[in-house]
Amino acid sequence: MATTHKTRMLIIGSGPAGLSAAIYGARAGMQPIVVQGLQPGGQLTITTDVENYPGFRDVIQGPWLMQEMQAQAEHVGTRMMWDTILDVTMDGSPFRATGDSGDVYEGDVLVIATGAQAKWLGVPGEQELSGKGVSACATCDGFFYRGKKVVVIGGGNTAVEEALYLTNHSTDVTLIHRRDSLRAEKILQDRLHAHPNVKVLWNQKVDCFVSEDGKGLTGVKLIDTVTGEQSIEQTDGAFVAIGHAPATELFKGKLELDDSGYIVVEPGTPKTAIPGVFACGDVMDHTYRQAVTAAGTGCMAALDAERFLADLDYKATQTVDA
Repeated sequence: MATTHKTRMLIIGSGPAGLSAAIYGARAGMQPIVVQGLQPGGQLTITTDVENYPGFRDVIQGPWLMQEMQAQAEHVGTRMMWDTILDVTMDGSPFRATGDSGDVYEGDVLVIATGAQAKWLGVPGEQELSGKGVSACATCDGFFYRGKKVVVIGGGNTAVEEALYLTNHSTDVTLIHRRDSLRAEKILQDRLHAHPNVKVLWNQKVDCFVSEDGKGLTGVKLIDTVTGEQSIEQTDGAFVAIGHAPATELFKGKLELDDSGYIVVEPGTPKTAIPGVFACGDVMDHTYRQAVTAAGTGCMAALDAERFLADLDYKATQTVDA
């Protein structure tokens, strides 16, 4: 039979943002419930080497980091639920979420940490070579290609920014774009074209990722979108930079979303337009999208949630006294 689970703090999502919110919330006595969703642990569970998360001098593994975060959250009093939310009601506190299991979760505050997913090309070799030469985050993985040849695939702001960032590590950066002009802002295009270590391959569509030794990426097979001619671009690393898709389908029509589908929050805070509902991590951050920034906004969401509940409790006390 379906069960109703009640808590002071309900968290949807179990990546760095959701688990950080849970750690702070549990230590504040809010006894949070985390509903883990389709990908418990978030994007870091499909990331191998992590070298930019503070506190570890050696390379660590993404899945291990998320296991440790979850264990810490549980240790201080978080309840983890293996369920996927199908519907949410945000008319007012308590907020209600219905899971795929049929269970209902009620929280006096709601923290949304459902994250975002990088968009992929969907071509052969892409998933097989993910973490073995193919990546969707130059900031995360660019260091591992220091002094090597790399390519970036895309034509918008993300692709140009990634290509420029990679010049910090490589003197041979190639941007591959399927059209004859970029969609990026003009100032970014000017910087790209002026950089001596970047070249652009126009009208080239990625057909597949190539691995000659069966172990790691060795090249990218291209098709000319004008002539149909095929070629191989040899490379040590390929960065797919065609954007991200925030997991906000649940909240359409219920929360304000920007043009790209990210939850709109009050600048500098995780507060949404609905009092008591907070958004943190990649679901509201289309700029940085790092594990450490997600964790930071998760902390902010928990602190703001604690203040919201304290104010709610004070008002309730005043009403009773009156």
